[in-house]
Amino acid sequence: MTARSVRIALLTLSAVVASVDASRAKAPPLFPEPAVLRAQVEFWERIFGVYSKHQIVLHDPEHLARVYSVLDFRDRAAAGESALALELAERDAVARERERIRGVLLRLDARQGNTGGLDDEERKLWDLFGKDKDAKRFALAADPGRIRSQRGLRERFAEGVRVSRRYLAEMEEIFRREGLPTELTRLPLVESCFDIEAYSKVGAAGIWQFMPSTGRRYLAISGVVDERRDPLRATHGAALHLKENYEVLGTWPLAITAYNHGRAGMARAARETGTDDIGAIVRRYRGPLFGFASRNFYAEFLAALHVERRYRDYFGDLQFEGPFVGDEVQLSEALAGHVAARCANVPPAALAALNPAVDGAVFLGSGNLPRGYVLRVPQGTAGAFRERLAQVAADVPVVATKSGRGRRADGRSGAVRAAAAGAVAARTHTVTRGQTLSHIAERYRVPVGKLRDANRLRGNSVKAGQVLKIPAG
Repeated sequence: MTARSVRIALLTLSAVVASVDASRAKAPPLFPEPAVLRAQVEFWERIFGVYSKHQIVLHDPEHLARVYSVLDFRDRAAAGESALALELAERDAVARERERIRGVLLRLDARQGNTGGLDDEERKLWDLFGKDKDAKRFALAADPGRIRSQRGLRERFAEGVRVSRRYLAEMEEIFRREGLPTELTRLPLVESCFDIEAYSKVGAAGIWQFMPSTGRRYLAISGVVDERRDPLRATHGAALHLKENYEVLGTWPLAITAYNHGRAGMARAARETGTDDIGAIVRRYRGPLFGFASRNFYAEFLAALHVERRYRDYFGDLQFEGPFVGDEVQLSEALAGHVAARCANVPPAALAALNPAVDGAVFLGSGNLPRGYVLRVPQGTAGAFRERLAQVAADVPVVATKSGRGRRADGRSGAVRAAAAGAVAARTHTVTRGQTLSHIAERYRVPVGKLRDANRLRGNSVKAGQVLKIPAG
């Protein structure tokens, strides 16, 4: 190759690289921060990272930059005042402060634009309305529904960041396998602050706050098992749900907001506003169910990302626990929880902690682990667990029956005893409404093609009630 041809090749390569770099530079961010949402994001940053649980912020829910006042009960809490006394004092103070703010706003409205002789409090509120020149601005803001109170979440958010480190590495890996941005694993900071025991008054459960109807599309929810309560198994479901949201809605701001408002609801919002710009939708869309929580959900997610990334600036050093890990063994038959703990060679409470999807009473002798449940045992102990379970089954003596046949003293047949001895070679899954072949393959961690071949399926379609064989991964 001549020197001239080498120079030409290098120039061509440089042009290609420059073109790729320019393309990357022009690519829109996955999580844009529209200027119209800046005040909302900053408000939630302060709620998550600055204001204490003993501070209550009174503000305008339509314009979050308008913070009227902050009630502070930290001194009373530090002095040891009882929780009940504090609650009553806070409730009374909020009611009085709301009426006081409303009175100031109505006085400002009565002035009809005259700023002469404003006292300090009137001047403060007047300035909060900035460039808003609507003649009715103060009267509208004085509506009782427009003076909202919000408790600080600093302590709860800090605990959420601390607890999250037990699960985030595996959660991020789950999202990577689905081809999703790992930043989405911070959504539980908004939904539940990683409270493993979180259960809402409307029935949402776990760190991802799945409602039963949505959870059943991806998770086992029946009897003593509710996989919404298992952070890692619920994360599999959340990844699939968010992936479907994105495939339908086309942008991550809409897909994230749909986690709160629903996929159909966000599709309607985009259709009625004629845009997929989350800032424009938040500003203009007024669907009947698109309330304060939905309008703020994406801004809360952005704020949670900001605070979590800089947690040391807000909370100092946090004491993190070790990762949540364990081996998994699928049970071929129902198994008493206390027997499972004995075979795992750990206290019942320790096995319950590894299996938060299971009602804790099961491990204390109040029920059975169901057939097919994938039990999590301490890391590196799956083989020993199987051996002990086989020994427990073998130790049950055979007694004679009137028919002359042998029967196990605990009432189990020999076939059931043998099947209960460990992991299942042949597993099955009954398809529930809304599940797809890819959902089932993800749950059991087997390739879709292998699952399809094991069941002699021509395509990927499955029907509710259909029983599938689950091949070994």
